[in-house]
Amino acid sequence: MIEVRNLTKKYGSKTAVNNISFKVEKGEILGFLGPNGAGKSTTMNMLTGYISSTSGEVLIDGTDILEEPKKAKSKIGYLPEIPPLYVDMTVDAYLNFMYDLKKCKLPRKAHLKDICTRCMLQDVRHRIIKNLSKGYRQRVGLAQALINNPPVLILDEPTVGLDPSQIIEIRTLIKKLGKRHTVILSSHILPEIQAVCDRIIIINRGEVAADGTADEIARDITNEHKMVLRIEGLTHTADDKREIADALRAVSGVKYVRADMEREKGIYDYDVETDGKTDVRRDINKLCAEKGWNILMLQLSDLTLEDIFLKITMDDGLNKQNDGKDDSSKPKIAIKRTQNGKLKAVQEDAEEKADENAEEGSADSSENNGGEE
Repeated sequence: MIEVRNLTKKYGSKTAVNNISFKVEKGEILGFLGPNGAGKSTTMNMLTGYISSTSGEVLIDGTDILEEPKKAKSKIGYLPEIPPLYVDMTVDAYLNFMYDLKKCKLPRKAHLKDICTRCMLQDVRHRIIKNLSKGYRQRVGLAQALINNPPVLILDEPTVGLDPSQIIEIRTLIKKLGKRHTVILSSHILPEIQAVCDRIIIINRGEVAADGTADEIARDITNEHKMVLRIEGLTHTADDKREIADALRAVSGVKYVRADMEREKGIYDYDVETDGKTDVRRDINKLCAEKGWNILMLQLSDLTLEDIFLKITMDDGLNKQNDGKDDSSKPKIAIKRTQNGKLKAVQEDAEEKADENAEEGSADSSENNGGEE
């Protein structure tokens, strides 16, 4: 339904989008992610024909958006981050205006009533748009995108300004729309993307950095295995916390331990990462039994979409902290692209990393035991 071929956009000497290609199939909901300045908005503007590309093609249902712009745009419903509203009009007048502007052929009265019902606008149809809350304006913007019943919907931050119950309603609506439309959804609310989308594309520095489901991308970029332990020590003191963290680090197969916040008096959570090959749960259980420590929780923790996003866009891994602490004992994960274009996590050799730091004059002489806080 949507095909992007070698799409590039340059502003003078600056390349905003660099030779990206991807497809979106009919009935698919695609989450489109990227940090600020990554080229995400530029790409979406090219997809809708709002700006032209320097090179490459965008095909909407087989129609080139630059060669036949009217035909291609007639197949797109677009909700930009700031909805294109005429705020001095009533909701009803605005939607009727958009109905005429888009030359919609569906029965006017019944179709507009259906659109207002789906976007939860029934109670405000006769109100002036400028007097509506931001959430209601967002819904009016979504309604205009649906007016001509387009096969393709491109939604940029569709839940901005909505309260939690409205966000859930819009998410449900987008899922329903995905059964009849091809949807590209851009959002900075990562749980929203994970909850709604069938597939995710992450763009970084003008290039497609990852493409697939969250699980597929996680498998490609990580060789870690994470778990969270909640352990009660004998004396319920900070000394317990340090002793437990040190003991966990000594377990074979454990690569990294970080003592997290105190949940109850003397009861702490510990983030544990293993080499991904060793099941350390039995050894940890045996260790705690011998020490007289109580395991109150053991939870395997898969990568969240937030983890994936940070790994891909920050290059130096998930746990880049703002507290100035050195995590030098944590295995460093670099994201490399393989010959077939897939992403792969590669653990950097500690000696090579130390040599690099020495050459750059940035080596830290102090030793850190796995980022304990």
